Amino acid sequence: MKKLTLLLSAFCLLLAACTPASTETPTPSGPVTLTVMTHDSFAVSKEVVAEFEQANNAKLVFMPSGDAGSALNKAILSKDAPLADVFYGVDNTFLSRALEADIFEAYASPALADIPAEFQLDAQKRALPVDYGDVCINYDKAYFAEKNLSVPQSLEDLTQPEYKGLLAVENPATSSPGLAFLLATIKHFGETGYLDYWTQLRDNGLVVTDGWETAYYTNFSGSSGKGPQPMVVSYATSPAAEFLFADPPVDEAPTASILGPDTCFRQIEFVGILKGTAHPDLAQKFVDFMLSADFQNDMPMQMFVLPVSTKATVPDAFTQYADTASASTSLDPASIAANRESWINAWTETVVR
Repeated sequence: MKKLTLLLSAFCLLLAACTPASTETPTPSGPVTLTVMTHDSFAVSKEVVAEFEQANNAKLVFMPSGDAGSALNKAILSKDAPLADVFYGVDNTFLSRALEADIFEAYASPALADIPAEFQLDAQKRALPVDYGDVCINYDKAYFAEKNLSVPQSLEDLTQPEYKGLLAVENPATSSPGLAFLLATIKHFGETGYLDYWTQLRDNGLVVTDGWETAYYTNFSGSSGKGPQPMVVSYATSPAAEFLFADPPVDEAPTASILGPDTCFRQIEFVGILKGTAHPDLAQKFVDFMLSADFQNDMPMQMFVLPVSTKATVPDAFTQYADTASASTSLDPASIAANRESWINAWTETVVR
């Protein structure tokens, strides 16, 4: 009996040695991957990304998904099995579509206290404003100077025969700048007149592309120097980018914006946490980070948009060379929500079919 007791005691000691102690410190886990779906024009400095990753033991993966309209389509189609945790890049022209599709979790970030109410278009805090800019027509200064051709000063001027085939625009069904320009024409000509205007543009050699990247870098002569169109729908801040990144350097921006009545439309871009994310807490921290001064200060030189936070500052070079639309136009978000699809469909039938 004594021998059996000794054997049982030894067996118990062996089990204890093989069982981890309850007070043992757990092995630290690796960084959590957070996937952020964006439009193709998204950019952020490596230093800013590293700052967030180090502070939150995270790994950020950005998923460029086309122009804003195309990216939103992708997010909506995958809503039942989301491809990302966060979506950035939906703007006020497509915002109602995102909200109707119910792809975002509500999140009232504390950073909203530093953002003016004019940018906060979703009362339920599902889509939070990050930046804004004015969509305008950019033109190639050298082309107009060499041709001794006056620069158009209004939307009406663009239908004149001397500008035949000189304007590239983005399809409003797939591009947020394209939709913004369409809305500018609706605001200017009204619902009863905008299609007649687009018919005149079409008959005057209008060129339509699917997205901004193609329109600006392939069709526009002012950036690549090879495109056939000296005018393109882009941003009032694009001339600053042309100046700062010119190679070789230039003394002044080679492009400028047409800033006539209703030629520029105010665009606001938003970020939202996608429903179904496996990392809601980390996603909230990333949204907070996008609205923080560190991220907001980085945006002007990365994406050439304006920060919405009152805590942010704009670089001197940015304010010196970017054009300013003194009277950019806009439409009520409710009106856009109610009519966007019918406006786009009517435009499609008139312009590209």
